[in-house]
Order: sequence, then C-alpha cells, then structure tokens
Amino acid sequence: MSLPPGVTVAGLLSSRPEAFGLPLELLAGVNGLDRLITSPHIQKTGLALAGFHEYLKPGRVLIFGESEIRYLESLESAARCTSLRLALTLDFPCVLITGGFTPPIELLTEAALARVPLLKTNVATPTAIAKLSSILEDSLAERTMIHAVLMDVLGVGILLLGKSGIGKSEAALDLIMRGHRLVADDLVEVRRTSGDVLVGWASELIKHHMEVRGLGIINIKDMFGVAAVRDDKKIELVIELVRWDQAEAHDRLGLDEMVYPILDVPTPLLRIPVSPGRNVSSLIEVAARNRLLQVRGHHSAREFQERLDRALADARDHRWRDDVE
Repeated sequence: MSLPPGVTVAGLLSSRPEAFGLPLELLAGVNGLDRLITSPHIQKTGLALAGFHEYLKPGRVLIFGESEIRYLESLESAARCTSLRLALTLDFPCVLITGGFTPPIELLTEAALARVPLLKTNVATPTAIAKLSSILEDSLAERTMIHAVLMDVLGVGILLLGKSGIGKSEAALDLIMRGHRLVADDLVEVRRTSGDVLVGWASELIKHHMEVRGLGIINIKDMFGVAAVRDDKKIELVIELVRWDQAEAHDRLGLDEMVYPILDVPTPLLRIPVSPGRNVSSLIEVAARNRLLQVRGHHSAREFQERLDRALADARDHRWRDDVE
C-alpha cells in the first residue's frame, strides 16, 4: 500500500534541514505548523504582495527574498498590513525568508494572525531554493512497504520475494557470507524518486537485523562488520523464489521478459524455482552478473536465439540448394 505524499511544516522543521546546510528558524505562525507541503517546487513571486495571485500554486513554499522584503519596507505601515493580509489568505503552507533579512514587524503580526508559519534562513535565495527543493523531493517521494529482502549483490539492488518459509533470509545470509551486502530483511520501505528510480531501505527498528529460523534475530553488522550492510539501495531487479512444480513450465532460455510493478514503475522480474539441491544464492549471484551484462548491452539468451535462428536459416538454405541441384 503506497503512502500519500505530503509533509507538514512541523515535519519539515523536525527533519533536521540544518544537516543539509539549510538551518531554519520559526519566527511566527506556530499555530499553522500542521499546514501541508505537497510539492517540492518552490515559488518566489513578489507579485503576490502587489495583489497578483494567478501564478501562486497551492501546497508550495513561498519565498521572500531581498526584493520582497525591500518592497514591503517601501510601503507605509497601513499599506504593508493590507498587502500582507491579502497575500497570507492564499493557500500555501508557509513563507520562508532567505538571506537572513529581518522581516517588518507587520509580517510577523499578520503571519501569526493568519496562522501561516513564517520561517527564516541565513542561506542566500538561490542556494536555499535548491536545498529546500532537494529536501522536499526526498520527503514527498511516493512510498510503499514490501515484505521482502533487499540485497546489494555486485552493485545490483536485488529485491527477493517469496512466500513465508521459502528461504529468502537463508539465501540472503549465504550471499552475505560470500561478501555481498544486506539492506533490509523482512520489511523493505521503498520510495520512488525523480526519474522513476526506486530506492529501498530498512526502518530504524529492524535496520541491520535479520530473522533466521532456528537462530532467531541476528545483527548482521555486529556479526560480519560494517562492510556487510548498507543503508539504502536502488532496486534494479526483482527475484521471486517459487516452489518447484514439475507440472509448471519454467523459462529455460531466459527470453521471457517479465516485470514487477512497484509504485507504477515496471522492474525486471525473474522467477527462480526452489527445490532441494539447488543453490539459490549462487543462482541469485549469477542473475546479478547477467543483469550487469544486460545493462551493458549483452543479452546472452537473445544472442543465443539469434545464432540459433541463423543456423536454422543456413540449414534450410543448404537443403533448398541441394533440392535444386
């Protein structure tokens, strides 16, 4: 189930934006911290203060830079209040003053009355817009949770699916012992970033931990070291482990191209039958190597099929010539 994108102003302030080089200070409008930011795009239009509101979009942070602050300072106090009162009735989540400029007292008063959070940063306007957009793109990315295991195998992010008890965690553990890295076990959180890129990670509660039947909960980082885990990974291949069924036909050439939709992003899918004697972790590792070749333009199954077609065509051509002679 995907989670609807949206972050409150309070959520933005608590997301530690200073860690991204964008310290934010709340000046007024504390009663409006539940307002929702729904777009990573920032709007900066001083025309809003002059009564032109057609280009303002709801759900976007409104920036007041030097030009807006200087315009407000040029107005008489009464005109300043009227301009701000009208602008702050519009549907946007908050106002951010950039460049460290000191706002007029009327802006503080009207923001508090309108319940519009008024934020301030010392960061210059162009840099502040870029950093805030980046923070919001991550916070507003569409998300979902999947019961699976996510591994980094040879640099390929592989999402392991399968019914409970089929051996996903055991295969992942074997891969870790081969030098590959765990991202998440049992529950994978996934977000879709710009460009339809899927990124998966583990929640803080289960991060670096794995459940193995017969052993219980183990800490992969403590047991195998920091090189055996990573915090997140782009999902590039989905492998579903299925029970071996003699009656079911399985792809033997690798020509069937299946996809698994995650957040409406089609992701390459392989189904690997599981039975006693099959080394699943080795098959997953080979699948990762094969995926790397495909990304580089080498598709073994297609190349084999093309050679086979050429050989059959040559054989038919020879038979035709023999019949003619």
